[in-house]
Amino acid sequence: MIRVFLVFCISAMIMHAPAQAAWHEASSDHFLIYSDQKESDIRAFAERLERYHDAMRFLFNRPTDKPSPSNRVTIYAVNSARDVRELAGEGSKYLQGFYVPRAGGSLAVIPEVKAGRYELSESESVLLHEYAHHFLLSVSARAYPLWFSEGYAEFFGTAKFGSDGSVGLGLSSKNRAYELALAKDVPIEMLLDTQAYQANKSKRYDSFYGQSWALYHMLHFSQERKGQLEAYLLAMAKGQTEMAAAAEAFGDISQLDKDLSSYLRKRKILTYNIPPDYLKTGEINIRPLNAAEAEIMPVRIRSKRGVDEEQATALLPEARAVGAKYPNDPFVQAALAEAEFDAGNDKEAVAAADRAIAANPRAINAHIQKGYALARMAPDAEEFDAAWEAVRGQFVKVNRIENDNPIPLMQFYMSYRGQGITPPEIAVQGLQRALELAPYDPELRWMNANQYMADRKYAWAAATLGPLANNPHPSSLSEMAQTLMKEAEAKAAQATNAEKAAD
Repeated sequence: MIRVFLVFCISAMIMHAPAQAAWHEASSDHFLIYSDQKESDIRAFAERLERYHDAMRFLFNRPTDKPSPSNRVTIYAVNSARDVRELAGEGSKYLQGFYVPRAGGSLAVIPEVKAGRYELSESESVLLHEYAHHFLLSVSARAYPLWFSEGYAEFFGTAKFGSDGSVGLGLSSKNRAYELALAKDVPIEMLLDTQAYQANKSKRYDSFYGQSWALYHMLHFSQERKGQLEAYLLAMAKGQTEMAAAAEAFGDISQLDKDLSSYLRKRKILTYNIPPDYLKTGEINIRPLNAAEAEIMPVRIRSKRGVDEEQATALLPEARAVGAKYPNDPFVQAALAEAEFDAGNDKEAVAAADRAIAANPRAINAHIQKGYALARMAPDAEEFDAAWEAVRGQFVKVNRIENDNPIPLMQFYMSYRGQGITPPEIAVQGLQRALELAPYDPELRWMNANQYMADRKYAWAAATLGPLANNPHPSSLSEMAQTLMKEAEAKAAQATNAEKAAD
């Protein structure tokens, strides 16, 4: 009953908050933002995010590219941090925002932001930190040690946005300064060894994040240690353990610790200031949501966040009420299709999706929800094989509408697994392409690794599992990845030894 109550509370808070500007959608190259703030605030916020993305792209000399529309990060700016915490459903009582990596649907939820100012709020800092993780995996899906992953995200998450359009990177954080001054120190050997830290970290709040930022910052800017960070990552890429790679690249670890302590005592640190002429934000389009879209928005936010069976059942009456009011609105009917699917009502989901598609043949979310529902009905269909063919046909339609959306590629592959037959090579290649498009999705990475294991491509499986096994946010899936990666590495070594013996 508590969960049911929370779902309706969330909807009520989002829908019945004090009167503000109408809901808007801001669409840019890398982000899709929904907020009921003023259009000027939303535009400024979108511009800042695009400048932030391009500053990282510029610094790492990456090509300018754009993900497919559905593969952008969607950001929902809700009314308050309390709304954020209730949507999160777990975590700290001080939570100011969260991010969910998902192929074809990564999302972040934060409180409203006042984008006219140039001092970051806590929620914006959280968003930038998490987007830095997203960006890093998007451009280089390696297995990074925990200190590096978090140090990188802290380094970029303190960005400063100048009124002239410039972006500052590598700034210090007040929160981390307090942490370094007051929290329990992490010994350098534990800082550099992910497993040692996770196994032995103090129950007290420690300075891991602050020390990780400091170490990344020092190795990034120090002339005395120039090139060591790249050498360290190269050693890791060649298969060395974290401590062995650190010893090879950094030399004496105790001296590294001393140098880090000295670095933290410096009164001034180097930072980047990237002028606006070097940054490209692309076009930002803002449109007000119509009355139907605005009314269904609380349902959409809750559904996209993810619901369990009980929450889905509690949310459905509201979704149906709005759906009945706007039977021909594709945005509303697609959201209703998703709510029906979440509640286990596959035929109703297909019907709502069909209404959305009739109103807008390119309603991508409606097509996807229809495909999901067809796939769940297929195992019980009288015409079993024909039902799975229909599932594949549905996701082929999605692929034709949006070629670089990873979801139809994943589901095309999964349809063969659901049917109980070996996926053909074209489906396997599609799965691999989906991971290229969404390397931050943990379940997609897991699926690819298992396919490599089935194909006896053990070295590929181990490499694919690396980023998941070393996920900075541990989960049951990352633990399973650690186990499977060890198996893959052992089998890869056996295969290599067998080849050498045969020669």
